[in-house]
Amino acid sequence: MKILPRSAFGQTVLLIGVLLLINQVVSFISMSIYIIQPNAQQVNQLLAKQVRVVFIDIADEAISPAMGEAFQRETGIGVYREAAAMKLGLQDAVYYAFRSEEMSNLLGGPAEVRISQGGEYLFWIRPPQAPDYWVKIPINGLEEENFSPLIFVLMILGILSVMGGWLFVRQLNRPLSALQHAALDVGRGDFPEPLTELGTTEIVAVTRAFNHMSKGIKQLEDDRNLLMAGISHDLRTPLTRIRLATEMISQQDEFLKEGIEGDIEDMNTIIDQFIDYIRHDSKDKAELDDINVLIDEVVQSESILEREIIFNAQPLPKVPLRYVAMKRALANLIQNALRYSDGKVTVTTSFDKRKQEICFCVCDEGPGIPEVDIERLFQPFTQGDVARGTEGSGLGLAIIKRIVDTHSGRVELSNRAGGGLKAKVCLPISHG
Repeated sequence: MKILPRSAFGQTVLLIGVLLLINQVVSFISMSIYIIQPNAQQVNQLLAKQVRVVFIDIADEAISPAMGEAFQRETGIGVYREAAAMKLGLQDAVYYAFRSEEMSNLLGGPAEVRISQGGEYLFWIRPPQAPDYWVKIPINGLEEENFSPLIFVLMILGILSVMGGWLFVRQLNRPLSALQHAALDVGRGDFPEPLTELGTTEIVAVTRAFNHMSKGIKQLEDDRNLLMAGISHDLRTPLTRIRLATEMISQQDEFLKEGIEGDIEDMNTIIDQFIDYIRHDSKDKAELDDINVLIDEVVQSESILEREIIFNAQPLPKVPLRYVAMKRALANLIQNALRYSDGKVTVTTSFDKRKQEICFCVCDEGPGIPEVDIERLFQPFTQGDVARGTEGSGLGLAIIKRIVDTHSGRVELSNRAGGGLKAKVCLPISHG
């Protein structure tokens, strides 16, 4: 399970979001420390002074009802015993531990602060000077702290900031995404139109360099194709003349004729392999298709009466296929298995849901290949050991790998535990 994004786009957006969250938290804490808390302390100091005024010179005496009524009439501050205070709204007041602790420090003894909010905002204070009494102090223009609007505003600002950062990073990464897809196309042998130079100066420079590189690679590819076409044409002309000359050989030299014709066929085959390696069906466009149908066609065409080819197919999703090229790759694998083994050849297909790719395997019952030689067999002009034979140009597996690479897939060779060689080709269900 991936928790953190791995792309630069996701990591940048996440970084912006985290920084904004830290900024909002720091702003909220700073506002609480430097604005809200000092304001609350000032209110407590004002209330403490008013409580002290109430109990001047009467700390040790009982408060008479007449004194209490007169004081309330003049100042709005009432002094009540607990029973009377309960009837006047004390029972609905909310206890505040922070304000009580602050008031205790200001009044020099244990004090309790409760706040009720109805028609007016009332502070109820039980002072240490008279623990049996409650002082009711109305405060006009003061309301209980409500941080909901502040939190809402901070959330809106954070969301808008993240959205702005997301749009900015998306716009910044758009040329990189186009560059990625173009690079994949070039790797598959397709050469797209030059990319539009957009974005920052650094991205524009990279895009310009990529366009220049793509143009150079395409020119090299065209020159190589032209060179190979010229060489193949020039080679086939003398080969044709040699073939015609062999028809003039007398019957006494018939054995020479068969040898020469065999060499001519081998040379024509080698030339065809060179052309296949260079061309790799670049004009064959990838389309969604069922590879089981392709494999069945190849198996039917390669079946020989005295050899058994078994095809075990599983239901597979359609994948992008260059049909002609992949058909050639599969045919080469089956022909290799038939050429270098005497037993049956088995072709199987499977689907890996986790990796989102389909695979097919071609297994034979031949002698296999030494492990040290497996990797180098995919290189051009490399042949297997004597156990697998040495005829040919050594381009067969190189052609297969080249075709599989154009499908963004992979091909693997491995020796089977029971003997023989297994060739496994895996293709993604999407080029991405």
